[in-house]
Amino acid sequence: MVVGSSQRSLRGVLTYGTLMLFAAYSLFPFLWMIDTALKPVAEVRSADPSFWIDAPTLSNFTRVLLDSEFLTYFRNSLIVAAGSTILTIAVSVFCSYALSRWAYLSLSRLVGGALLLSQMIPGVLLLVPLYILMQRLGLLSTYAALIIVYCTFTIPLCTFMLKGFFDAVPRELEDASEIDGCSRTGFILRVLLPVSAPGIFATAVFAFVTAWNEFMFGYVLINSDARRTLTPGIMLFKGSHLTDWGGLMAASVLAVLPIALGFVYLQRFLVEGLSAGAVKG
Repeated sequence: MVVGSSQRSLRGVLTYGTLMLFAAYSLFPFLWMIDTALKPVAEVRSADPSFWIDAPTLSNFTRVLLDSEFLTYFRNSLIVAAGSTILTIAVSVFCSYALSRWAYLSLSRLVGGALLLSQMIPGVLLLVPLYILMQRLGLLSTYAALIIVYCTFTIPLCTFMLKGFFDAVPRELEDASEIDGCSRTGFILRVLLPVSAPGIFATAVFAFVTAWNEFMFGYVLINSDARRTLTPGIMLFKGSHLTDWGGLMAASVLAVLPIALGFVYLQRFLVEGLSAGAVKG
């Protein structure tokens, strides 16, 4: 069937128009957050909210950066997210390699089933047991508590993600490395990791964002401002009787902006890694 140029143009207009509507729908909360962060207090509390700003101001951002502990919370989140990501990838690489290469063993199937089962348990059910465990270990209000807890949730899923990438690596590469005298650990470090670099990067991004955005455990396990992370720290702008909406939105924008900009810059590598795990070589 021959499609005329007018029909192709109409389909293109409809396609891109639909995509623009979905993009606007998805971006609207973020745009409204930026809009509120740039409004003075009088406009924020106006009875007739509007997207238009009569007197734009940066006072909310200035107050968040200079008059609060936002930078401390930002540093803490960076330390916790980076630490949990490094530990997650270090454990998941070896675990996923074992599940990929010895999938026929009953022990591998048992471990894989246990990891899958762990993903079906809501995190809120583990809140009290993990709190008691961290209390007895003397790790409350420490970076180690959050890093350990975040790894318990990210390692299982990251293991399955990496297993898909490792399944796509031909076994002939491992056989050739073994013939050349390379040990199994040497093969993982010198061959498997470089070949699977896009997939490992995509998995690391997922683990980092998961730890960066987590709220519940950061709110419960950390009671000190010196160790408080970003998501619970932002909640301090919401008081029991009054909410500083301008400061809350400004802090939210500053928390989301680095991740959003990083994702835009690294999107090509992320898509490449995700697609690499979907096709077996």
